[in-house]
Amino acid sequence: MSWAQTVRERARTTLASAASRNLPPPFTVGPELQDTSAPVVVVDSRPSSEDVLPPGIRTAGAWAWRFILFVVATYLFLRVVSLLSVVIIPVVVAILLAALFQPASAALVRWGVKRSLAAVLVLVGGLLLVFGGLSLIVRTFISQLDDLSARVTQGIDEVQTWLSRGPLHLTDAQLSQYVEQARNAFTANQGAVTSGAISTAATLGEVVTGFFLVLFTLFFFLRDGAQIWSFLCRLLPREAQVPTARAGHYSWHTLVSYVHATVLVAFVDAVGIGIGLVVLRVPLALPLAALVFLGAFIPVIGATLTGAVAVLVALVANGPVTAVTVLIIVIAVQQLEGHVLQPLIMGRAVALHPLAVILAIAGGIVVAGIVGGLIAVPLLAVLNTAIRYLVRHPSGEPTPDREPPGTEPTDDDEAGQEERAEEAQRAADPASPPPAHTSVS
Repeated sequence: MSWAQTVRERARTTLASAASRNLPPPFTVGPELQDTSAPVVVVDSRPSSEDVLPPGIRTAGAWAWRFILFVVATYLFLRVVSLLSVVIIPVVVAILLAALFQPASAALVRWGVKRSLAAVLVLVGGLLLVFGGLSLIVRTFISQLDDLSARVTQGIDEVQTWLSRGPLHLTDAQLSQYVEQARNAFTANQGAVTSGAISTAATLGEVVTGFFLVLFTLFFFLRDGAQIWSFLCRLLPREAQVPTARAGHYSWHTLVSYVHATVLVAFVDAVGIGIGLVVLRVPLALPLAALVFLGAFIPVIGATLTGAVAVLVALVANGPVTAVTVLIIVIAVQQLEGHVLQPLIMGRAVALHPLAVILAIAGGIVVAGIVGGLIAVPLLAVLNTAIRYLVRHPSGEPTPDREPPGTEPTDDDEAGQEERAEEAQRAADPASPPPAHTSVS
């Protein structure tokens, strides 16, 4: 080792010993300082909001903000629907007409007719039926208009005579005063009547546009309805495709049954009231029967309101005795519908509680007017079938009897009787499978 390295080693040693002398000695705890007690844990005991509020309030709050979001979403949806009503209403009408005509189109396809040709044939046949009926109604109205005008004038005179000589004992001066008030009210609202006529002209343009949109949409629904539904279902997540497709399948069968049952019930109402009007020689019997037929598509209240129009026409044209007779006929037809046709025909198509039907119609009329009242019940029937199916079969398996779940009676006793009858039928012939046409493959 050279003397330089020796000097460096000695210097390092000297510096290390000097540094160690400047360091404090290590601290050790003596027995007098040792703490043998357990450690103290400090807990923040300040109550949180979840501890202060009762569980019921917390649950109500959680539901409240979700309900608010649901109401906001519903409001926005209705706003979008109102903005697009010119398009949405024709599409909805086309869906209802497709439910009416789809069995005929499907029958033509089964007989070997091409889908496009079958849709065209059904569409043309429907147009001929509708326009033929309208032309007959218009010609009847025009041919009886003069007679109706004379009868209305005579009826008004009879009403005035009854008001003056009846229990009210109104004088001619009072009657003239009331007539003058009515004339002044009409003159004061002439501007509103004029604007209403202008808006009616605009509405007429929308009706024509909607008519052609209905035809165009109905053709493709009849031709490609199944493919359109399959395409829409493929847009959903994979787990939801089959349940949604089968729920829509059952809902479509419910809608088809409902529309056919409604048409049959409306036809019976129109024929019953129309025959009564013809026998009593009430003018415009055919147009009034057609009005009853259209009004019957709004359940419960439609045929009643149109029947009231028939009673009013009979009162003005033929007098109070004929009007009372027409009223009795309308009530009899309504009783036949409510106690025979509705349970026998409509009960097999869809089972809805009468209160649900009334509330649905009221809500539909408030939201969308006459169109809302028209589509409220079929929409409720479709939702009833889809929701009941998805609740019971979330995986998308078919129902045991391959029937839509929305056709079960709302009355527990009737539902139990039908269930026992189905079980007895299956027990009697267990090898008989359910009909294949009621389930998708």
